[in-house]
Amino acid sequence: MVSRSYSNLLDLTSGGSPTLSRGGKKLSRVATVAGVLSELDDETRSNGGSEAPSSISQERIIIVGNQLPLRAHRKVSDGEKGWNFSWDEDSLLLQLKDGLGDDVEVIYVGCLKEEIDPSEQEDVAQTLLETFKCVPAFIPPELFSKFYHGFCKQHLWPLFHYMLPLSPDLGGRFDRSLWQAYVSVNKIFADKVMEVISPDDDFVWVHDYHLMVLPTFLRKRFNRVKLGFFLHSPFPSSEIYRTLPVRNELLRALLNADLIGFHTFDYARHFLSCCSRMLGVSYQSKRGYIGLEYYGRTVSIKILPVGIHMDQLRSVLDLAETESKVAQLRDKFQGRTVLLGVDDMDIFKGISLKLLAFEQLLTHHPDKRGKVVLVQIANPARGRGKDVEEIQSETYATATRINQVFGKPGYDPVVLIDSSLHFYERIAYYVIAECCLVTAVRDGMNLIPYEYIVCRQGTDKLDETLALNPSVPKKSMLVVSEFIGCSPSLSGAIRVNPWNIDSVAEAMDSALVVSEPEKQMRHDKHYKYVSSHDVAYWAHSFLLDLERACRDHVRRRCWGIGFGLGFRVIALDPSFRKLSVEHIVSAYKRTKNRAILLDYDGTMTLQSASDTSPNSEAIGILNKLCRDSKNVVFVVSGKKKEILTRWFTSCENLGIGAEHGYFVRPNHDADWETCVSGQDFYWKQIVEPIMQLYTETTDGSFIETKESALVWNYQLADPDFGSCQAKELLDHLESVLANEPVSVKSGQNLVEVKPQGVNKGLVAARLLTTMRKKEVLPDFVLCIGDDRSEEDMFEVIMNAKADGSLSPVAEVFACTVGQKPSKAKYYLEDISEILRMFQGLADASEQQQSVKNVSFSSNRVVIDKV
Repeated sequence: MVSRSYSNLLDLTSGGSPTLSRGGKKLSRVATVAGVLSELDDETRSNGGSEAPSSISQERIIIVGNQLPLRAHRKVSDGEKGWNFSWDEDSLLLQLKDGLGDDVEVIYVGCLKEEIDPSEQEDVAQTLLETFKCVPAFIPPELFSKFYHGFCKQHLWPLFHYMLPLSPDLGGRFDRSLWQAYVSVNKIFADKVMEVISPDDDFVWVHDYHLMVLPTFLRKRFNRVKLGFFLHSPFPSSEIYRTLPVRNELLRALLNADLIGFHTFDYARHFLSCCSRMLGVSYQSKRGYIGLEYYGRTVSIKILPVGIHMDQLRSVLDLAETESKVAQLRDKFQGRTVLLGVDDMDIFKGISLKLLAFEQLLTHHPDKRGKVVLVQIANPARGRGKDVEEIQSETYATATRINQVFGKPGYDPVVLIDSSLHFYERIAYYVIAECCLVTAVRDGMNLIPYEYIVCRQGTDKLDETLALNPSVPKKSMLVVSEFIGCSPSLSGAIRVNPWNIDSVAEAMDSALVVSEPEKQMRHDKHYKYVSSHDVAYWAHSFLLDLERACRDHVRRRCWGIGFGLGFRVIALDPSFRKLSVEHIVSAYKRTKNRAILLDYDGTMTLQSASDTSPNSEAIGILNKLCRDSKNVVFVVSGKKKEILTRWFTSCENLGIGAEHGYFVRPNHDADWETCVSGQDFYWKQIVEPIMQLYTETTDGSFIETKESALVWNYQLADPDFGSCQAKELLDHLESVLANEPVSVKSGQNLVEVKPQGVNKGLVAARLLTTMRKKEVLPDFVLCIGDDRSEEDMFEVIMNAKADGSLSPVAEVFACTVGQKPSKAKYYLEDISEILRMFQGLADASEQQQSVKNVSFSSNRVVIDKV
């Protein structure tokens, strides 16, 4: 079992061990025991916040990634054992520090690339913590293999790049043991974060798909943890993602973060669609920010592509080695135009498709032969397996064929470089390339085009080496796949579908024949963007949004619910609390004039139920409440009056408001009245044909015709398409009916048109006015409902005490169903809790009636004796 780590290293002092704080004190021991953790291993110590409040004010951020930004080398000196460590300057996690500010302390949590012997782990952990502020997570090799090469690379990575395991050869079938290893490693990472976190002060920033369930473990331990997550890979469409057997677990885990970042809107849109379709969690856009309401918490969405480290690139451009390599390449490719590709050797980078397109270019444009060279740098594959071997074999075979067909002495059309290059060597190729080709079939971001643009800007020394006039604007050309994350930000690039070999070949030709001024214009446009949106800008922007997303943590009341990876935190405003049945029953018993207003759909019955008529339990409860002479009970619904009359025919004393309050009937024997008089419904002739048009084009939608309203319902339609059509219909109707005395409202899976001023608040106001005319001021008011249409009733009863419609000592209970933004001050979780609450009120009425009858009987006996 994974060791349970300390929530704060200050706790170690009780054991006499040295401690680590932000002052840099020493940590003597770091837990390294690991094992397989069941996904349902539920800790009993879930609490609402930190146990050790921090007294340190300096801002600190804990950055968590699969790998630490370090390089490790064995010491080779005679008689000396151990390791040498240094920063990995190419690591994004290290580079993003530039955007966090000098006053922000950064702690890193992650794995080392090298395997450390268990006997050395404690000393290595101590060294890394003291020297680099890095906390290593030591994962046993077998567990790491299942985690990284198994679940990450066989399941998540292919799926996120749109490759389904349709056969055992394509990624393999889902393996539950690999999933358990993934969860176990995420739990180990969580324990490492807990060793150093000061939860009231620190920010935690988790990176990439390797650690997608980590937010759940951290949120479970510290309900108010300030947590951001950034996904560096694509997020697939819901049709692809929903094939993953653990799809809900991963979505719920991500929703335990406060801020989730994506490179592009497409990736974010796919994630939001998955949340809507699989979890029923919808999003809203407000003042430029996208957020999901999740159990009272707002999970913010950040869309911003990562940038490159400008200073690092410029420093390499200034190296003498770079200048020398550029001169060498200049001479090697003298008189020829260089097209450049830089890709990892994997199935998604489209290297073979690029070679085929280049082959077609040479076939269809003989004048390019001998003049154009494609230099393809193929970085070693990060993964392993049969698919990597196949792509290597295809790439070598294609390159060899092209060179055999179109090559000649002194000219190889394709220069394939499959060995590791120094960074300065790669930079040199960027500098001399006339065009960069990035034709991946799917890639999360890909910073190759950004690096190319900056390198083409060059330096004074490189201009001199290449005999360029420094006063002449620089130029560059890009051909990029439309399926990579950086594509939307490069508006001057030639975008291509990499699967269409003809179009890629045409794009290569176009890039070669573009005029010099246009090349300069495109380069200038790209350079301005890339230089201003570097990695520091990206990190700074993310941290600012994370701070904004966590701003309300302190004032929220939080508690956790759920088991295992189904855990989530409920966060509520301090004034918004759960309605206690004991509290409301106590208030009910001591009051004499009660007004009770309740919604029907979603409150007395589930809206999604096939039969929404009230059951015998609900009818029995309502009759008990109505028989109490101290009560005035109203059911207010959006349904037609004929339906409500049929359903509640046995409730003689029940008041009913139909069609959102347009029709009102105080009891079974009274006639129906309208709350708004003199209505002309000519506007229905305008609305119905428009709704009919949207019904015909939206499968599963239908029109509900009421006397006072028309409703377009898309509850049975595809949720995304239905929502999209509803927005269009809303805009359409609002423009057509702008000068008509009607209101157009969107509700839960519906768009409704009704007369202006008609809402459920009319019923509440009418009820209170009637009681006031009878000189009866309610001292108990209960109003309960589940959606936006009840907000008008809540507003009326909350303001009633101020205008004298209620007793000065009145108890007012405005209650909504579920935790969500509302004018109500109370909530109940679901229909079962509502019925239990009403049953308590009904039982109280019966008890009081029984006591009254007993008292009356006793008095009558005394009178008879007299």
